[in-house]
Parts: sequence; C-alpha cells; structure tokens
Amino acid sequence: MENAGGTALDRQLGAAKRNVFLLASAQAVLGSAAPLSISVGALAGYQLLGADKSLATAPVTGFNVGTALGAVGIAILSRFLGRQAAFMVGALLGAVGGGLATAALFQMNFWLFAIALMLIGMSGGFTQKIRFAAADASPSYFKPKAISWILGAGIVSAIIGPQLAIWAKDIFAPVTFAGTFLALLPLCAIALVILTFLKLPPMAKAGSADTPARPLMEIISNQRFATGMICGIGSYALMTFVMTGAPLAMVVGCGFPTELATLGIQWHVIAMFGPSFFTGMIIARVGAEKVVALGLFTLMGCAVIAHMGIELWNFWGALILLGIGWNFGFIGSTAIVASTYRPHEADKVQGFHDIFLFGTVALSSFSSGKVFTNYGWSFMNLFIWPVSVLCLVLIVLLLIRRRRAAPV
Repeated sequence: MENAGGTALDRQLGAAKRNVFLLASAQAVLGSAAPLSISVGALAGYQLLGADKSLATAPVTGFNVGTALGAVGIAILSRFLGRQAAFMVGALLGAVGGGLATAALFQMNFWLFAIALMLIGMSGGFTQKIRFAAADASPSYFKPKAISWILGAGIVSAIIGPQLAIWAKDIFAPVTFAGTFLALLPLCAIALVILTFLKLPPMAKAGSADTPARPLMEIISNQRFATGMICGIGSYALMTFVMTGAPLAMVVGCGFPTELATLGIQWHVIAMFGPSFFTGMIIARVGAEKVVALGLFTLMGCAVIAHMGIELWNFWGALILLGIGWNFGFIGSTAIVASTYRPHEADKVQGFHDIFLFGTVALSSFSSGKVFTNYGWSFMNLFIWPVSVLCLVLIVLLLIRRRRAAPV
C-alpha cells in the first residue's frame, strides 16, 4: 500500500512539474509582449502623430485597457472552453494584435495602432492568469515552487521583450518598429505549440460557504480594505505614469538612442518582478503595512534620482527604483486587501477592486503623454510626492489603529 501510495504521489508530482514547466515556458514567451509594447509603444505612437504629440501614450493606454478586458475575458472563456483553450485564445489575440500593429505602422494609422495594442494587452490579460493555473495544477506542497517557476519566467520575459524590440526595430526601415511587432507572431506561434501539450486538471468548484457573504459596502468601508486599495492603486498608477513617459523623455526629450531607452525599460521590468522571490517572506516577517511603506519610500527615491538630472544613469536608476517600489507597494497592498475578505467573497471584492485599479492605471498612462508634452519629465516626477505621502499617512493610521486594538 505504501508503495502504491508513493507511486501515486510521484505520478501526481510528475504531472504537476510537467504542467508547470509548460506554463512557465508559455509565460516566458507570451509575457514578453508587455515589456516589448511598453518600451516602444509610446515612441511608435509619437512618430505616427502630427504636430500635436500629446496623445503619444494613448496606444499604451489601449494596452492597459486591453489587459483589464483580457482578465475578464479569460474568466468567462475558461468556464466554457477550459483554461488550456482560453490560454490558446490569448496567444491568438497576441498574434492578431502584432499583425495589426505592423499594418498600422506601415499605413501610418495612429488609432489602428492603438487598437492593435489593446488586442496585445488583452492577450496579456489572459497571460496573467497563467500563475493561477500553475498553482491550481500543483499539490499544496509544490505550489511555492510552481509560483517561483512562473516568477522566473517573468524575468525571462523582461529580457526577451526589450531585446526583441531592439533587434527587430529596423528590419523594415524606414518603417521603424514594424519588425518589432511582427516578431510577436512567431512568439505567439511558439506559445500555441507549447500550450497544446498541457494536460491541466479540471477547475475546482467552490464549495458552500459556512457563513453568508457580507454586503460589498460593509467590506469596502473597512479602514484596512480602503487603505490597501488606495495604496495599491497609488503604487500601480505612479509606476505606470512614470514608466510610460520615460521612453519619450529619454528619446524625444534628451536624444538618447531608442536602444538605451528600451534597455532602461528592461531593467525596470526586471526590478518589478525580481524581488517577488522574497517579497512574500519579508511580508511574513515584518507585516504587509511595513512592506508597503518601504515601497512608497523607494518610489520617493525614484523621484529624487529623476530630479537630480537627465543623464542616462538618472533615468535607469529611477526606473529600477520605480520597479522595486511598485513590487513592494503593490504586493504589500494586495496582501492587505486579501486579508479583509473571506474566500467566498473574493469574486465581488476583487472585481470591485480591479475596476478602480485598471481604470486608474489606464488614466495614468493616457495622461502621461499629455503631461510630458506640456510640462516635461521633471514635472512628471513631482506627482510621486503627494501620492506617496498620502498613502504613507494612511499606512501610519492603519498601524496606529492596529496597535491600539492589540491586547495589552
């Protein structure tokens, strides 16, 4: 019996490792579309516009809106088609978006390019769910390692995307960036082949709740929830606002080559996901509130370096701190929010949260181009200060309340 049990566990672990490896491989390939699009999306939009360049970041806004739509789309498709088929649909959306973006660049059609990036963003929304599929496909003792594999794949994506943007930028010169987006087609084809080998277990069905779900208003009016949501949205919006405008500031504002701006975004994305390997451990040791505060101070450090000058090290240093600050601020805030609701309340609370999150992120990326065009890079970074200070005040108030409520 023990041998039979051991053999069954070995088979279960082997199947989990196989699925997680395939999912991580798909994540590494499909995930590269995000840093690729963000690193050159605003620059490509800038060259498609006439005299008024204030809408240059609208394609990146389309990408962010598409990501939100994709997150909803995969939830619906997964129920009807299963997760494997849903991921394959996401890969197809990325290929269609890449082809459409290439056509838009050849036609010098700005709004078609924005729609194309929205489709690529929708593919990214599908891709974001790969980490949940990897966790669900693994036994409990293997889940931490599965998540680490997916996070490691995110680092690979942060390298592939910008490097592909640099390598393929001038393939169809003088139509700059057309080759970059056309390169998404073979990437998506590779992902489709990988995904055909998946054999995911069926999705678990939610059991009946022991206690009735609370009204949404009761949950979101809680100080802890409100603090976590505001800090999370603030961290994400600031990161998007500065990151979207950075390539424009480096290339258009300061005359750096596109390759150096793209490498800056590469290091920024690595800084966004690299700390995730130990952020959870830090939260477990010191608490989510202190990790959020650390993230907010890091974002302020980003502003300090950005204000110090416009040399290449200022841009790259600011972008790296921006990524680290986002990681601590957003993951810590997510942990705070997640502690305020019960499992059977998750869908409605997460839906409410994500509507405001992605809406604010889209607005921040859209306004980034207008603020840069009208006021410049240094002025953009001033926004970090009031938002970070407000969030820090909320964190301090939350810590004070928790200390008062703690038993003496």
